[in-house]
Amino acid sequence: MRIFITGGSGQTGPAIVTELIRAGHTVSGLARSDASIGVLEKLGAEPVGGSLEDLDVLATAAGAADGIVHMAYGGDYADPESMIRREVNAITAIGDALENSNKPFVVTSGTLVLPHGRETCEEDKPDRDGAAAARLAGEDACLAFADRGVRAIVLRLAPTVHGPSDHGFMPMLISTAKETGVSAYVGSGSNRWPAVHRSDAAQLYRLAVESAPAGSVLHAVAENVSFFDIAQTIAAGLSVPTMSLTPDEAAAHYISPFMAALYGADAPVSSARTQQLLGWSPTHESLLADLAQGDYLT
Repeated sequence: MRIFITGGSGQTGPAIVTELIRAGHTVSGLARSDASIGVLEKLGAEPVGGSLEDLDVLATAAGAADGIVHMAYGGDYADPESMIRREVNAITAIGDALENSNKPFVVTSGTLVLPHGRETCEEDKPDRDGAAAARLAGEDACLAFADRGVRAIVLRLAPTVHGPSDHGFMPMLISTAKETGVSAYVGSGSNRWPAVHRSDAAQLYRLAVESAPAGSVLHAVAENVSFFDIAQTIAAGLSVPTMSLTPDEAAAHYISPFMAALYGADAPVSSARTQQLLGWSPTHESLLADLAQGDYLT
């Protein structure tokens, strides 16, 4: 298949490009800078110059492909409405170009859109008032194309997609531990944090493009890890003590009150239906093993 990917030069995108090419697919990728072009070319993908604002470029590239993986997301986080508009406009431009083609269209979201406080699954309704509710407009825009002859699929990533050179939530947590001299957790630390290795997530993207049915919602989650265990592993690696914080203390301790709320959230997620549907079986290192043995603490 000829696969067009947005976000192919980002943190998780290169693993997906590599996985697709290894499986025999041809990949083209959206590139908005010389650096992105260089990354894609090194991976063996064909760069397509443009950004998510270039809707004609997106439509043309999507129309020429046999399947699409949409990873790119971002913008000005101080203006979430503009980010939502950009996301929906990009998804709509791609989806319109695929109408009545039955081509696969995989759109990325995150498991934090789901309700917290219990283990949720693929069939649970998202929390439209939650911390990650901004991602739901993109989910809705994607799934609407399932009724328009597109094999539309939403793939929700765990908040931690771990692996080499990670620059997500775990490095932020480690940076705080280095700066403050303690590895902290909120309350008892029994709250659970979903995680998946980058290579396992990449495999799921490939399986989704190849065979996920229209309207699927997939969960890229390999495990749910207690925050106490995460804090202990970081503490051992940095030779600092652990510390329990109240929610008020956490708001001042972490990089922002928003991050403090996320680090204290109990947000476990099941991927059982995803694994059964696509035969996906995560096999790479666990988050704790990666924290202890990978490049996080070095």
